[in-house]
Amino acid sequence: MEPVIQHLHTYFLFSFAVDRSAVLARHGEIWQGRYWIDGLDDWINSHLVQDSPVATQIGRWERASYTQFDLESPAYQDMIFFHPFVRRIFFDTAGIGASDNEVEALLRCYQIPLSKENKLFFMAEDLREREAELEVTDLRLFLFANGIGILAIGVEAFDLPVSKALWVNEMMRKVYPSSGRQLREGRSPSKVTLSVETPYGRTNVIEAGFENSAMIGFLPPVSEIITSLLYFADYRKEEYEPVLDERAIVYSYLALDPESVPENFHKTEDFDILFSRALYVDHSGDDYRYARGFTKRLMEQQVYRRWAHQGTLYGFTSYSNVTMCFGTFDCDDHQLSEGFLIHRMFDSRYYLMAIIALFYRATLLDFAERVALVSRRLYVDFQDGRLSDANIERANYLRYEFLVFSNYWHFDELANKDEESEHFRMLSAVYDITSMKLEVEREIDKLNASLQEYYSARNTQAVNRLAFVSTILGAGAVVTGFFGMNFSSSFEKVFFQPNENTVWLYWIAILSVVIFCLFALGITLYLFSRNWQDYRSVLRNNHELAPGVSPRTPGSRKSTKS
Repeated sequence: MEPVIQHLHTYFLFSFAVDRSAVLARHGEIWQGRYWIDGLDDWINSHLVQDSPVATQIGRWERASYTQFDLESPAYQDMIFFHPFVRRIFFDTAGIGASDNEVEALLRCYQIPLSKENKLFFMAEDLREREAELEVTDLRLFLFANGIGILAIGVEAFDLPVSKALWVNEMMRKVYPSSGRQLREGRSPSKVTLSVETPYGRTNVIEAGFENSAMIGFLPPVSEIITSLLYFADYRKEEYEPVLDERAIVYSYLALDPESVPENFHKTEDFDILFSRALYVDHSGDDYRYARGFTKRLMEQQVYRRWAHQGTLYGFTSYSNVTMCFGTFDCDDHQLSEGFLIHRMFDSRYYLMAIIALFYRATLLDFAERVALVSRRLYVDFQDGRLSDANIERANYLRYEFLVFSNYWHFDELANKDEESEHFRMLSAVYDITSMKLEVEREIDKLNASLQEYYSARNTQAVNRLAFVSTILGAGAVVTGFFGMNFSSSFEKVFFQPNENTVWLYWIAILSVVIFCLFALGITLYLFSRNWQDYRSVLRNNHELAPGVSPRTPGSRKSTKS
C-alpha cells in the first residue's frame, strides 16, 4: 500500500532582485523627493487593472501590515518568539514604531486576498501525461528596501498518494526549464495554469507553456505565472531578475496518514528514505535517490531530529525546507483543539525564518553580481587611467549598502529559544550565508582599497601640481615684488626714471616681467584645464549621484516627519 499524505501544504518561494535604476527610469515621478521604500505602494497601485488578468480576475496586491497586537492576534504570536531587534526590522507593522524617534521597518508585505467562494487553483502537467491540481490558499509578496523581493505561492491538498505529493513539489517549483530536454523527458512541466472556480464554472486566468522559450538579454524565460503575479514590474524591460536558478525554493509540510503505513514506521529506515525523497525534492522511490552512504552522511548534517521519536523530522537544503510528521495529535500540553502545533509552527515562525534566510541568501547573491559589474566598469576606467565620477559613486554606494546589510539586516541569531535558533543555524548553514557574507565583504574591501589607492595617487598628483604652480606663481610674485621695492639712486634712475641711455633697460625689464607673468598664468590655466575633472566636483553646489542610484539612501531612514 502506498503511503498517503494526509495534508500537504507547500509554499513555492521565488526570490528576485528589482533593478531600481530601470524602474526609476520609467516611473521616476512616483519617487520624486521620496525614499525607495515609500514609493512601493504607489508603484504597485499605479498599474492599470485592465492590463493584468491577475488583477482583474483574482485581485490586486494589497498591503498586509500587522495592525493588531493583542494576545490572540497573529502579530503577537508571530513576533513574540523573536528577539526585539528582529521584531523591529523584519515585521511590517502599522501603529507601532512610527514615531519621530523610531526607524520604520524597511520592508513591505503584500497579499492578494483570496475568496472562499471563488477558489484559485494551480495546475501543472508534463509530456508524460502526469498532472496535478492544488488549491492556492495564499499569495504573498515581500519587498525590501534594498530591492530584493520574495514571492510566495502557497498551495494545499489533502489525502494525496505520496508519489503525487512528491511530484507536485518537484514540478510546481520549476520557474523555467533549463533546456528543451527537460520538457521532452518530463522533468519540467510542459504547461502550468492558474484558474478560478466560481459558482458559474471554471475560468483559466493564466496558461503558460515553455515550447517557444528564449533568453531575454541575459535573463531566462521566467514562467508567465510569475510575471503575471508580478504585474506591476515589466520583466521584458528587465525591471527585475530571478536571483536563484530555475527552481523556486520548496518550503513544504507533509503529514503522513498513520493508517497508510505500518506501525512504528517512523523507527524504520523506510521512513528516512521517504523523508530523503521529500527533502531532496525527488520523485517517489523504494531506496535513496543517491548513493546510500553519501545520502546518510548528508542527512546527518541537514536533518533536525529533536522530535524524531514522535515521527517528526525537519530538513534543510539550499533549495528545500521540509517538515514531515505523522497525522495530527496532541503535542504534550499543546491541545489539538487549539490547532495542530507542528503545522502552526510551520505556518508562522518557521515560515518567517525561511523568508529571512532566503532574503539573506538573495541579497548576498545580488551583491556578488553587483560587485562584479561595478568592478568591470572600474576596470574599463582604469584602462583610460581615470575613474569616472559615476562609477566611483556606484562603488561607494555599493559599499554603503553592504554596510547597512551587515549592521542593520543581518543577524546570526533571530529567536530566543533553542529549537528556533537551531533551525535557523541549520538553514543558514545550507544557504552558506556566513561564508558568502565574508566573501562579499572581502571583495568589497578590496574594491574599496583599490579606490583608496586611486584617491591617494590622485591626491599626490594634485599636491605635486599645486606645488609646481605655487613655485611658478611664487617666483612671479618675487619678481614683481622686487620692482615694487623702494630702491633709489641708480636703480630708480634706470628702471623708473630712465634717460636716453638707459631706456632700453627699462623696456627689457617690463617685457621680461610681462613674459614671466603670462608664462606663470598660462601654466596655471593649462594644469587646471587638463585636470578639470579633479576640480569640477569642488565647484558643484550639489553632489551628483551615479545614474540609476536613488537620490535618497534606502537603508537609513527616520519618520517622514523628520
